[in-house]
Amino acid sequence: MDKTERLFSLLDALRRRKSPVTAETLADEQNVSVRTIYRDVQTLIGLGAPIEGEAGLGYVLRSGFFMPPLMFTPIELEALVLGARWVQTLPDGELGLAAKNALAKIATASTEDLRGRIDDPGLWPVNLSSRVGGAPVLERARQAMRTERAVHLAYRDAEGQASERTIWPIQLAYYEHKEIVAAFCCLRGDYRLFRTDRIDRFEVTSEPYGRSRRELSKEWLASWAERRHDSPPRD
Repeated sequence: MDKTERLFSLLDALRRRKSPVTAETLADEQNVSVRTIYRDVQTLIGLGAPIEGEAGLGYVLRSGFFMPPLMFTPIELEALVLGARWVQTLPDGELGLAAKNALAKIATASTEDLRGRIDDPGLWPVNLSSRVGGAPVLERARQAMRTERAVHLAYRDAEGQASERTIWPIQLAYYEHKEIVAAFCCLRGDYRLFRTDRIDRFEVTSEPYGRSRRELSKEWLASWAERRHDSPPRD
């Protein structure tokens, strides 16, 4: 690893932490000497990075500082390209277009060498599904989650029984042959999973969630972890 890569790696290590971290810990992570960490921290401070602390006490990167976003390692680029290309195979056309545009922006602002890696990393996702029916629901579900607005839902269960209810979408799961909306169901007073191919109507309202989506997600994940050996409740 050359010095530039080492400096960005050190910044990344500091950015992941909210409390001070010692030079010894950073040295172990970066596989360099403590003396090198001291020198690199001083170099970063000289370049404008708002690092607080000192040798022996620990360092912390003050909040609000953003690393230049286009300094990616080859493996990071491979992950980005593969992920973006996989998103483009999904029936969520709006999200696929956004992934394509994001890659184009990264390529435009990158060096010629990086552009070549983006164009041909040698990695391609395989998604044999050609469905497009779930796209409107997926777009509206993402809108509801962004704005934390309730959804009026018309749904058919596995037996074809119809019901109408109000839900608070909190997560989306994309599979090759189906997509699932995880939500708090006001009718059941609990969390449920809804398959998009069984949704007949999905209307985003102006009604706010009863609680923040982040709080709901944490509660849902915690409850699912407790009963992870059981199938999650579906409708």
